[in-house]
Amino acid sequence: DVKGREAILRVHAKNKPLSKEVDLATLAKMTPGFIGADLENVLNEAAILAARRSRKDIGMNEVEEAIKRVIAGPEKKSRVVTEKDKRCTAYHEVGHAILAKVLPNCDPVHEVSIVPRGMAAGYTLTLPDNDDRHMFKSKMLDEICMLLGGRVAEKLVLGDVSTGASNDIQRATELAKSMVVTYGMSEEIGPIYLGGDQEVFLGRDFGHTRDFSEQLGAKIDKEIHKILSDAFTKAENIIQENMDKMHLIADVLTERESITGEEFQNLFETGSLTGRVVMDPKEESLELEAEEQQHQSAEEAEAEGNAADKPEEQEEPK
Repeated sequence: DVKGREAILRVHAKNKPLSKEVDLATLAKMTPGFIGADLENVLNEAAILAARRSRKDIGMNEVEEAIKRVIAGPEKKSRVVTEKDKRCTAYHEVGHAILAKVLPNCDPVHEVSIVPRGMAAGYTLTLPDNDDRHMFKSKMLDEICMLLGGRVAEKLVLGDVSTGASNDIQRATELAKSMVVTYGMSEEIGPIYLGGDQEVFLGRDFGHTRDFSEQLGAKIDKEIHKILSDAFTKAENIIQENMDKMHLIADVLTERESITGEEFQNLFETGSLTGRVVMDPKEESLELEAEEQQHQSAEEAEAEGNAADKPEEQEEPK
């Protein structure tokens, strides 16, 4: 949990010159799911980065980069990426990000990037606000939907699909299978534990024994397929409703290659990186014209009032 991670970080932070901006309690909240070795790697990577940048202490920039390296690997800016691949990756990642924003049970978006890291062409980093001990069915369904967002975006925008969603589909399928066979969350099959596959060593290969019939196995396959197809349809509807925002954010991401969670939220809500509402030129000109008319009317009213207040001038006798 958070307290345990903070205690581990304090152990590995000894004899490391951390700057005042690095708060280990905050760092512990940024690393959910990290084990002790991961946290050690984060501080070691941050120290190496600080040394390469000729810094005398370890700053928050180095720590955040180290977290990304532990999660997804180092950046590969030297990799040559074609414009077609860049555009595909941008829409793919924005598809994940929009679903994470719209779906109520997904974790907040921390960063969206199309800079290659490790084996990934890009990534959408979401971080939870707290360490929940239980994962509810509603959250698992939203997670599956979010994982399929990249494939859905490719299909709707590009009219084609790529191999970039292979890991997303694998994770979504595993999560759907766990819902049915391990957690008993299928309404059709009921609260039955069906995940009792036992590995049996047969020479060099592993065999699997199942605790259920072939008929029930077919039902399991049907339920897993239903969860995935329903999530795919839901993702399609959400992205179609937010297609204008998707094009805008993908264009910005293609140009900048990386945007923070705050910048993504600003773009999604206001159409601007800074959060300032971007108005349509026609609407802006109409609003300015209305303001000028209002200002002119106020000036005319003030002039009439001043004229009424002045005493009438009497005519001099001839």
